[in-house]
Amino acid sequence: MDPHRFPMVSRRFLLHTGAGMLIPGGLALTAGRDAAAAQNERFAQVRPRALAFPRDHGAHPDYRTEWWYATGWLSRADGPDFGFQVTFFRSATGYPADNPSRFAPRQLLLAHAALALPEQGRLVHAERSARAMPALATASEADTEVQIGTGVRGWRLRRDAATDTYHAQIESAALGLELALKAPSAPLLQGEAGFSRKGPGPLQASHYYSRAQLEVSGQVRAGSSGTPSMRVRGKAWFDHEWSSEILGEAAVGWDWIGINLDDGGALMAFRIRDAEGRTLWREASLRDGPQGRLRTGLPVVFEPVRFWTSVRNGARWPVSQRVMVDGQTYELEPLQDDQELVMRGLTYWEGAVTLRQAGRRIGRGYLELTGYAGRVRL
Repeated sequence: MDPHRFPMVSRRFLLHTGAGMLIPGGLALTAGRDAAAAQNERFAQVRPRALAFPRDHGAHPDYRTEWWYATGWLSRADGPDFGFQVTFFRSATGYPADNPSRFAPRQLLLAHAALALPEQGRLVHAERSARAMPALATASEADTEVQIGTGVRGWRLRRDAATDTYHAQIESAALGLELALKAPSAPLLQGEAGFSRKGPGPLQASHYYSRAQLEVSGQVRAGSSGTPSMRVRGKAWFDHEWSSEILGEAAVGWDWIGINLDDGGALMAFRIRDAEGRTLWREASLRDGPQGRLRTGLPVVFEPVRFWTSVRNGARWPVSQRVMVDGQTYELEPLQDDQELVMRGLTYWEGAVTLRQAGRRIGRGYLELTGYAGRVRL
């Protein structure tokens, strides 16, 4: 998915997953159906339309929630491969546009970053948030360019249009990233030409596209600012998604994967679940090879194989799964079991995984799980 992916968190469906309203002071309330409907009327609704680039690489402030999300596997000279995640969220609060105060939080920007290092045994992560203000926290509408903070300690994600390369800069006490992610091909339009349904309701949808097989290079630091950086290379997956509608009331969470296949192809799949684990909505897309046509709307089944129980909260996460897509069966195996994130009232599992078929590795990417530690709400 994907996030107020805080339809999928993380990035993926945060505002899609509960009738949550932000109120002054940063509190979160759970609203009834009528209140949620009134809140949603303040925002643009997703309708089928042709996506236009580079404009749709940028922010869409009329919609309630939006995220730019990069995950991938990195290699280094002196250690095993590891995973990384960088996500920026934009959330519209619904404050009236005629409010004269320049401090009225009409848009909130949030970001988090995480490293899945086998030697750590758990995620190293950091987060930032701010109300949108000129020069301090901004999201451009012209192209991908999101920032929180300024100077060397600012967090940024921007796209260089000349080379179609994303540049991510994260600086915190726990970790640091400076990565270039070059896209080798055009965006993959998920769903119906970028109109991705998340349920049977006409408004339960998002605009959603992916970038697969991004070539990554740069440096990563795990630890305080004095810790030496590691030179890294690897492959990444990038998602951009925006929407205003919540998921159905019966939905408690979702399972989602974005996988770079070793043959140059790409696999995305998700399912939305109810409290009993039943699938309420599901969809997959598959590109065969680096130049193949993207096939969308494919049937998918997620079947848990092995669970990991969190020592923090007792949640049971299906970290190993069998995934059936279009008549093919695959197995997902995590880089490490503990890839759980607990952030500001939101608990989810987002981790690096290997995709196998009949025991043979055929790809690597990320698995996202929400709703196993309680229904996802802001």
